[in-house]
Amino acid sequence: MSRSVGSLSRRQFLVSSGVLVIAACLPVKGLQAKAGGQGSSTFMPNAFVQIGEDGLVTVLSKHSEIGQGVYTAMATLVAEELDADWAQMRVQAAPADVALYQNLTFGYQGTGGSSSVANAYQQMRSMGAMARAMLVQAAAAQWQVPAQEISVEQGRIRHAASAREAGFGQFAAQAARLSAPDPATLTLKNPANFSLIGKQNGVHRIDSLGKTNGSAQFSEDIHEPDMLTVTFSKAPRFGAKLRSFDATQALAVPGVVAVKQVEMGLAVYAKGTWAALQGRSKLKVEWDHSQAEMRSTEEIFAEFRQIAQQPGTVATLRGTPDEALNAADKVLEVEYSFPYVAHAPMEPLGGYLFWDGQSVKARYGCQIQTIDHKQLCALFDLPPEKVEITTILAGGSFGRRIDLGNPTLGPDLVADMAAAAKAIGPGHGIKVVWTREDDVQGGWYRPMVLHRLRGAIRDGKVVAWSNTIAAHSWAQHSVMDNLVVNGIDSMMVEGASEIPYDIEHFRCTAHIVPGKVPTSSLRSVAATHTSHAVECFIDHLLHESGQDPVEGRLTLMDKAPREAGVLRAVAKAANWQGPGVNAGRARGVGVAKAFGTAVAQIVEVSLGEGGLPRVHKVWCAVDCGVVVNPDVVRAQIEGGIGYGLSIALYGNISLKEGVVEQSNFHNYRVLRIDEMPEIEVIIVDSNEAPSGVGELGVPVIAPAVANALALLGLPRTSMSLPLQRLSV
Repeated sequence: MSRSVGSLSRRQFLVSSGVLVIAACLPVKGLQAKAGGQGSSTFMPNAFVQIGEDGLVTVLSKHSEIGQGVYTAMATLVAEELDADWAQMRVQAAPADVALYQNLTFGYQGTGGSSSVANAYQQMRSMGAMARAMLVQAAAAQWQVPAQEISVEQGRIRHAASAREAGFGQFAAQAARLSAPDPATLTLKNPANFSLIGKQNGVHRIDSLGKTNGSAQFSEDIHEPDMLTVTFSKAPRFGAKLRSFDATQALAVPGVVAVKQVEMGLAVYAKGTWAALQGRSKLKVEWDHSQAEMRSTEEIFAEFRQIAQQPGTVATLRGTPDEALNAADKVLEVEYSFPYVAHAPMEPLGGYLFWDGQSVKARYGCQIQTIDHKQLCALFDLPPEKVEITTILAGGSFGRRIDLGNPTLGPDLVADMAAAAKAIGPGHGIKVVWTREDDVQGGWYRPMVLHRLRGAIRDGKVVAWSNTIAAHSWAQHSVMDNLVVNGIDSMMVEGASEIPYDIEHFRCTAHIVPGKVPTSSLRSVAATHTSHAVECFIDHLLHESGQDPVEGRLTLMDKAPREAGVLRAVAKAANWQGPGVNAGRARGVGVAKAFGTAVAQIVEVSLGEGGLPRVHKVWCAVDCGVVVNPDVVRAQIEGGIGYGLSIALYGNISLKEGVVEQSNFHNYRVLRIDEMPEIEVIIVDSNEAPSGVGELGVPVIAPAVANALALLGLPRTSMSLPLQRLSV
């Protein structure tokens, strides 16, 4: 059945976080002016699609390409309704303009939370449909035939009766002079007629060519005339301040032109990266540690452990868990501890900024344009129209490129660029460079978290569940402070306050523990720890009550049909025969729902050299609603599994007397290619609205492995801290 797009008004009003925002289709005249002014032969029917006389279709993506394939998704949605040929599709980043390019899920412009396809699915399809309608109208006028007699297929416009045919470019100039149709008059395709959406073949990654031939530009590729490269010397402990410095030897390094004191420490300016780094190494600096974090990891965990002995602020309460625990046949009490974790994107942070004293232009792999734009306006005391952000490709993020602008915990990349420009003065283009060591030792981390769980079994059934969480909050005091409501940080308890299992007596409480270590979201956000704690604990409870890990879960999932669906699908794919050990290999299971997507995994694991786990195969079933690009879904799930397995086996940022002990990949291990398991991804057919996949490989890989390891004799809590740490 065809679907009307009447719900997308020409001026779409959205209210988010108490702010009235105008978005989507603005009047065409203004957009044509942006595209090329009066008489332009460039056809820009809306804020998202541009068609030139050469027939190339350029999609302006409001979502940043960080390696997750979002440019391909946005192009697919437009091309489907435009009936374009995939070879003519191009994508570039939209400018920072929240009125035009807001994320309809968040109300601001930005990428995250596995929201890109979910919020853009209808919008981008309607943009393609609008462009198609205007091209058809232009062709009908030029050929003097009824528009309904014209067809469009693979980038060609045809009138069968007169045997006429042309490409999009032939009608670009004429279409550019037309008024955009009312979206309510457009009808989107019946999904049964899709030629690109959901198809296995014909759609290659649109950014692959540039990334393989070297033409794609990342922040480190920027080289402007007379540009200065800047690197920072920052305190080795969080919260420390600069006491004194001597830059004499640094200034003697060839290529170093200046050293300036800034809020975050010292900025070294040079004519190239090597000179900047060499100059920094020659600085003599003394730091004031009187207000710094001086504790080691074990001391911080001890604080968490003590706090978690008392119930926190209630996030969810059903029934009478204390009474049920007191009346139980058996009570299990378990603690899961999660360390700080570095995001470790392949490309460390960096960016270019030019300030002329009156305006600012920044260019870098920006992830949340609205947040960064507001910060730059405030830091330079400039109105929004005087600050411009050009978003380019970014080499991974996993949450690291979300600049939270948290004054409590210190500056990040945006503040670094602003400080460097202001300290040297207007008229200098500056490129800020972070090294891997800068990010691992002085970046922002997944918060430290502790879960204290108690569960009750009576008459062979799980009847009560109590979880007390103690954790840092990355949202509190940041630009995302609205995520903390009535003392509960939703990004701390999500996945723990509501679980897929129907347990009569249930409680989840949480403590926000202040700290000086900068923390932020990590890929899969709360689910990176809540799914682990929940899935390990339910597995433990089912084991103690004599139930099969799969069947036992299913008996508790009457109110979680999509989670049950992926669990059944993965059990079928893996030919689940129940728990046990066969030829030294054990299987474990995990299931979760996050960002609207249900995912389940079964893993096959053995103990390898040195007693470390060897994951041989992972079966993963995912229900993410309507699938736009199946290959991208598989790639994201596979990548997420590798990322989550890295964290499970090795991910650990530890402090010794306040100083981060890790610095680079030699001692902050990530999964190596020969450790990557075989992965089979099962995409469950669904007519539900599209939901996210970028983060969904991560949540259940660690608990699934831990549940398998329990059958091999390892403690069920061993995977909450990396096994590498436990084995040394």
